[in-house]
Amino acid sequence: MLPLSVVIITKNEEHHLPRCLESVAWADEVLVVDSGSTDASVERARERGARVLSEPWRGFGPQKAFAALQAKYDWILSLDADERVPESLRAELERRFPALDGRTAYALPRLSLLWGRWIRHGGWYPDRQVRLFNRRFANWDQALVHEKVVAESYGRFDAHLEHHVFRDVAHQIETNNRYSGLLAEKDVAAGKRFALWKLIFKPCFKFLENYVWKRGFLDGLPGFIIAVNSAHSTFLRWIKIWEIERRPGGRL
Repeated sequence: MLPLSVVIITKNEEHHLPRCLESVAWADEVLVVDSGSTDASVERARERGARVLSEPWRGFGPQKAFAALQAKYDWILSLDADERVPESLRAELERRFPALDGRTAYALPRLSLLWGRWIRHGGWYPDRQVRLFNRRFANWDQALVHEKVVAESYGRFDAHLEHHVFRDVAHQIETNNRYSGLLAEKDVAAGKRFALWKLIFKPCFKFLENYVWKRGFLDGLPGFIIAVNSAHSTFLRWIKIWEIERRPGGRL
C-alpha cells in the first residue's frame, strides 16, 4: 500500500460514496470528513473501512484544508465523493510515487461522465485538478468556493480521474443555483459590480464558448445541454450580484 491518505469531504453522498471508496480500497488510509449528512453516507463510509470524522461545514477550501490536516500521512490524495480512481491512475501513482517532489502539487486530468457519455469537449476535458500534494509544503486555500491547492510548484499526471457528475438535469440545475450564489458573494466581495450589459451578453458568450469555440457540439445532445446550463448559471450569477447590491447598505 502507498503511504498516502485519501481524503474525502462529504454531505449526503450515499449515492456516490460507495463506488468512490471501492476505487481507493488499495490506499493505506481513507479518511472521510462529513459535515452533517442526513442520509447513510457515514454508515456507507464505515462499512467500507474508512475512518470517519464529523466537522461542521466551513466552506470548500477551509473544509478540505481541515480534512487534510487530520490525515495519517503527509501525502494527500483529495477526492470528491463523485470521483473515482481508475486502475490506470492507480498504476501511475504506484509507479511515480517514490520520485514525487514534496514541494510540488500534482494536477490530475478529470474525465466526466454525464448522461451515459464521457464528455471530452466544451471545456470539460482535460479539466486538470490539483489533488495530490504533501501537506508539509502545500494545502487548500481558504476560498469558500472554487478552492485551490497552494504550493511552491505544480506538476501533472497523465492518467485521469473519473468524475460521475449530476444524477439528472434537476441535480445540475440545483448545483448551478447553489454555486452561482456562492460565486456572486465572492464576486461582490472582490469588488465586481452589476452591469446590464454583463447580464445580457455574458450568458451568450458562455454558451458560444462552450458549444462552439470549445467544440461542445461534438458531445452531442449532452454537449448542448451543458452549454445551455453554463449560460444559465452565468445568468444566475449576475442576477444574484444585482440582488446583493440591492440589500440594505448596498454592499456586503
